Amino acid sequence: MSFDLILRNGRVIDPSQGLDRITDVAFAEGKVAAIGDSLDAGGAEVRDVGRRIVTPGLIDLHTHVYWGGTSLGIDAEEFARVSGVTTCIDTGSAGPGNFPGFRRHVIDPCQVRILAYLHVSFAGIYGFSSRVMVGEGHDIRLLAARDAVEVANANRDVVIGIKVRIGRTASGPAGITPLDVALQVADETGLPLMAHIDEPPPSYEAVVSRLRPGDVLTHCFRPFPNAPVDGNGEIKPEVLAARERGVLFDIGHGMGSFGWKTARAMLAKGFKPDTISSDVHALCIAGPAYDQVTTLSKFLALGMPLGEIIAASTVNAARALRRPELGSLKPGSVGDASILSVDEGTFPLQDVRGEVVNAERRIFARGVVVAGRWWHPV
Repeated sequence: MSFDLILRNGRVIDPSQGLDRITDVAFAEGKVAAIGDSLDAGGAEVRDVGRRIVTPGLIDLHTHVYWGGTSLGIDAEEFARVSGVTTCIDTGSAGPGNFPGFRRHVIDPCQVRILAYLHVSFAGIYGFSSRVMVGEGHDIRLLAARDAVEVANANRDVVIGIKVRIGRTASGPAGITPLDVALQVADETGLPLMAHIDEPPPSYEAVVSRLRPGDVLTHCFRPFPNAPVDGNGEIKPEVLAARERGVLFDIGHGMGSFGWKTARAMLAKGFKPDTISSDVHALCIAGPAYDQVTTLSKFLALGMPLGEIIAASTVNAARALRRPELGSLKPGSVGDASILSVDEGTFPLQDVRGEVVNAERRIFARGVVVAGRWWHPV
């Protein structure tokens, strides 16, 4: 078999196959073609990655990349280059009223993959900036159930779920009502739902108790108030019950949703996130979230094994998306890969409350393969 590209001598870590060893990865016709030692190059482009880590293309399950269409949107391609991400999941930047523009002007021309949770609010997250903060769920007149079903069904190739934001900031006087509407849309379309939770009311417990198997609670390691643990560091019973029935827990770091204290308490009880995501947007890309590899590095500092961290941004994320062709380097999978390094030193990592941990190791992005082609250099 002839190959288009071979990554030579990488430490291939692919949790979908239980793989962690030095070997080669080959790509052909936009897909992973082979994994093996000393693969025959033939006429292929060969990149010796020098024992750097090669993973399936990283998936960031929570981003905001409707650049120019919403005030919180960032440029997906620039973010991907810096962060080693090959699939950005936009989580509700656009609703049914402005999704066509998002698709035409951002999703379709982008060199990296963008998939989306469609917001149940008509115009998505339309009033989120450093000067204006209008929760799109405050006015229930903006909840567009019929429109959301129509747009989701017309864009099933890129719409992978329904998004709703709940909390004092996001839904305000409407309380938990937007979640009830979003759940109806998710049920009607057969799609999973992602729920944002910010400060109470409503409570973390009330939101997570309504979620179904396969739904995602993002911002799952929030600091107080609306943390998943009580004042004694015990995990709330509703959180444990939700995991037991199959609700997925996503980090969604962002500008207000990751606390070292909460993370330590959750991991001490053996409660690890299903997926790790940055929630990168215009107000946190310069800190404290920065990007996906910075967010992943925080879990390295917390003592989470590297293989589990990579799984939380590859195969686990692909399962949450119901896209088994992603998040794996199995032959026949989508030909995306991320090249990473774990560097030693002293790296200050900050949470959303200002606590800084000086980590001894940090993950850096060193290269990206998209659709079987070298896209960004080591």
